[in-house]
Amino acid sequence: MIDLVQLRREPDFVKEALARRGILSSTMDEIIALDVEHRRLLQDAERLRAEVKDLSRQVGEARRNKDTATAQALTEKSRSIGEQESAASAKTDEVAGDLRSRLLLIPNLPSPEVPIGKDETENVELRRWWPGMQDGKPEPVYAEHQRKPHWEIGLELGLLDMESGAKIAGSMFPLYRGFGSRLLRALGFYALDQHMGDYEELRPPSFALTETMMSTGHLPKSQDDMYAIERDDLWAIPTSEVPLTSMLRDQILDPKTLPIRYTAQTACFRREAGSAGKDTRGLLRVHEFDKVELFAYCLPEQAEAAHADILARAEAMLQAFGLSYRVLNLCTGDLGTSSAKTIDLEVFSPGVDRYLEVSSVSWFRDFQARRANVRYRTEDGSTALVHTVNGSALAWARIWAALVETGRQSDGSIVLPDVLAPYLGGKTVIPA
Repeated sequence: MIDLVQLRREPDFVKEALARRGILSSTMDEIIALDVEHRRLLQDAERLRAEVKDLSRQVGEARRNKDTATAQALTEKSRSIGEQESAASAKTDEVAGDLRSRLLLIPNLPSPEVPIGKDETENVELRRWWPGMQDGKPEPVYAEHQRKPHWEIGLELGLLDMESGAKIAGSMFPLYRGFGSRLLRALGFYALDQHMGDYEELRPPSFALTETMMSTGHLPKSQDDMYAIERDDLWAIPTSEVPLTSMLRDQILDPKTLPIRYTAQTACFRREAGSAGKDTRGLLRVHEFDKVELFAYCLPEQAEAAHADILARAEAMLQAFGLSYRVLNLCTGDLGTSSAKTIDLEVFSPGVDRYLEVSSVSWFRDFQARRANVRYRTEDGSTALVHTVNGSALAWARIWAALVETGRQSDGSIVLPDVLAPYLGGKTVIPA
């Protein structure tokens, strides 16, 4: 959540920042008014509570003095004020719940370097990379044999079976076969090995409690895009960012231990409720996919370096795979609810003739930590909220698609990156 103290102290600054994300000033004025009312009610309830406590003391004194009449009168007065206090507390809780519900829907303040824009069409391209660029080679021109979409290649070579996936679980659930399945596994193993030593590898549950989902900001904003198991108060995780953000929930950390870095590969589940009208063929948009996530808890002054490290790792792997990609600074209209800044990596997939998002590297400031209550001890002995940073390194479904399309040869075989050979039994060619 945003910082309510900052909203009280700098209302115009907060409203101006959120206006860049389309949040009306009137919406924030309503929240400010609720906050004022809540604090007033809280003071009233505390005053009444103090009166009841004082009256209880007076009743005790009257009874010790054998003054039954005074004790009875004070007891009745205490009971009356106690009823007022109960009503005031109930009203305070009601307003507090309303205030929290509204705050949970307010997005993070965007960083100043985030461009203003209405949607993904107004994201700003920062740079591109392609094989041979460092040697002065121009962007690659893809041959006709590379222009075949991955779902056709996958079917032709027995690597991808969307029809069987749909038979088992419904549309947009892929089923990989044979070498296609092995390639998917190899990508995950390769990535985890690249991060070993610097990031602690975890294998978290694939399901999370509502409280855990709230910590990242996925709830309540994005509940329509997620799979719920209502009977058990569980949600299928849309990314391992969810469990990683709650690893240290409700803890106070020693600043000397920061940054704390985690990595995990998990299945990720997304209903893609907003995908109507979008291309959902093959692996372009699926309900389940594997992804390696990198995550860091850090001090505010460490956040920039933590963000740069994750981005560099994701780019290094794309370069090792020999995939052309571009780097985008997401505009305010495309920024995730919890993010203050997000850099996307998109690989070019020649068979579908488009760039596909394969990584989002985000800095959340203390937005998620405030929900998860993750703090560190400051030098003066007080506590402050950590910052969180995370990014995909990488999401495999679209990487798989780009590799299959880019590596396709004129004879129909596929040549894969040499860096994957140790994970593919030494093989880097899928025969035609």
